[in-house]
Amino acid sequence: MWNDLSTRHLLALRAVAEEGTFGKAATRLGFTQSAVSQQVAALEQMVGQPLFDRPSGPRRPELTAAGELMLQHANALIEAVERAEHDLDRFGRGVSGKLSVGTFQSISARVLPQIFRRLHQEAPDVEVTVVEEDADQDIRIGSLRRGDVDLAFVVGDPHPDCQARYLGADPHVAMVPTDHPPGPVELASLSGKPAVGQPPGDTCGLQVDRGLERLGVTPNYAFRSHDNGAIQGMVSAGVGIAVVPLLTIDVSDPTISVRSTIPEIEPRQLNLVWLADRSLSPVAQRFVDIATDVCAQRLAAAPDAEAAA
Repeated sequence: MWNDLSTRHLLALRAVAEEGTFGKAATRLGFTQSAVSQQVAALEQMVGQPLFDRPSGPRRPELTAAGELMLQHANALIEAVERAEHDLDRFGRGVSGKLSVGTFQSISARVLPQIFRRLHQEAPDVEVTVVEEDADQDIRIGSLRRGDVDLAFVVGDPHPDCQARYLGADPHVAMVPTDHPPGPVELASLSGKPAVGQPPGDTCGLQVDRGLERLGVTPNYAFRSHDNGAIQGMVSAGVGIAVVPLLTIDVSDPTISVRSTIPEIEPRQLNLVWLADRSLSPVAQRFVDIATDVCAQRLAAAPDAEAAA
């Protein structure tokens, strides 16, 4: 019988106890008096004991000892249901919850701060953690499958097991010291010349190397690093020229210049992915929407490499 217990029974019990009559309880709950009486009677049948003494005449119904005990539990259960309603409402509106995001260095530096700023303004109670790794999709898919992250930024076409939101194309540009001759950089001129860049095993470094290889260009790498700041520092010091994605560069640095290349290397495609067989939480969906907007603005606002030349 207890399996049939519902909040309607508990609300009827509390309303009668607090209002003092079945009629006033019915008005408070928006039911008929007979409906409230039926809910209380059904509850008494479930517990197997009378919950109210019902004196004749004008005297109000009074809780029995069993009724007092049941009311304590009823209040606790109703409060738990109300808390669940409140918590689920906030979760459903995307203003509470937890989220873990896989990222890589250039996204962490150029994109995530803006995303976090907007998300925090909308939902300050959301807890977001970040796992920074290489942009390699196999690494990202492993993190998603293990449940280490809910969403992941990746470079290239999405994995078949994933759904994705396309974020935009990040162009490859030449980063040169400010004393470099003006104008676009002819990639053919880089053959045999000192260069700096990302490691050959790095997802982005591999894309640049393959693009240069197709053009018959073989730079003489003097320095390669996963650290975008270290690459920029070496370019500033005159160690060599770097061909890198635009988002990896701090364009506010006055010691370097950003140039277009001739010809262009295919830009890297940025996506935000999640496992296709897992539902996105409301806050994760909001994160995806904000990331899409931020990336569109960030890439559209990229400095004109020709103007910077």
